[in-house]
Amino acid sequence: QAFFCLLLCVPWGSSCPRSCQCTERAGAKAVLCSSRHLEEIPKDIPRDAVFLKLDANSITRIPSNAFRHLSHLEELDLSRNAIEKIDRAAFKGVAAGLRTLDLSSNRIRSIPKEALLALNAKLRLANNPWHCECALQEVLWEARLDPDSVQDITCHTAPREEYVGKPLLQVLDAGVNFCSVRQRTTDVAMFITMFAWFAMVIVYVICYVRHNREDTCKHVDYLKSLPSTQGHAE
Repeated sequence: QAFFCLLLCVPWGSSCPRSCQCTERAGAKAVLCSSRHLEEIPKDIPRDAVFLKLDANSITRIPSNAFRHLSHLEELDLSRNAIEKIDRAAFKGVAAGLRTLDLSSNRIRSIPKEALLALNAKLRLANNPWHCECALQEVLWEARLDPDSVQDITCHTAPREEYVGKPLLQVLDAGVNFCSVRQRTTDVAMFITMFAWFAMVIVYVICYVRHNREDTCKHVDYLKSLPSTQGHAE
């Protein structure tokens, strides 16, 4: 009875992951999982966690709803991992309350804008091998980026070689608009597709007319080859 009473008295979500350390910081729960050789985000993070440090691990992906149960989360540190993929709904459930999100020093080349634009958190995205494109430009324009690290968001790859190695902010300040480049590319592709369909219709009409002309000529030749009415009368 005492054992069951103890279970009932312990609040749900108060346990600490075996690979982490849980402590109090300014009266709020802090879960410290730094440098623990983690390859994925622990499933048993306490629900009342306010500060969560997962930095310096080997995490490669942030799946959808990875932190959905952490409704009290305010600070999330995922820096110095090996993150390459972030799902669209990776931060669903914590977008409203999160104040800081550190994704610096990972392997992120691109990120769905939907994953970040819903956040109110201050973002750190520096020191990633970014591919400079429209989605990243929109994040830079609309998200709350940490001003101290924004200059370290550098183009690792880009549509034009001259942008490679330069800070994205510098490229944009020079008047480059990756979104308009994408729009022009889309317009050109649409024009080519429409032209191809139009050409196919023209070719079909020409072939149809030629085929009918050949049939007509054959029919005329056949009629000419028939004995005339006058010949039958004689």
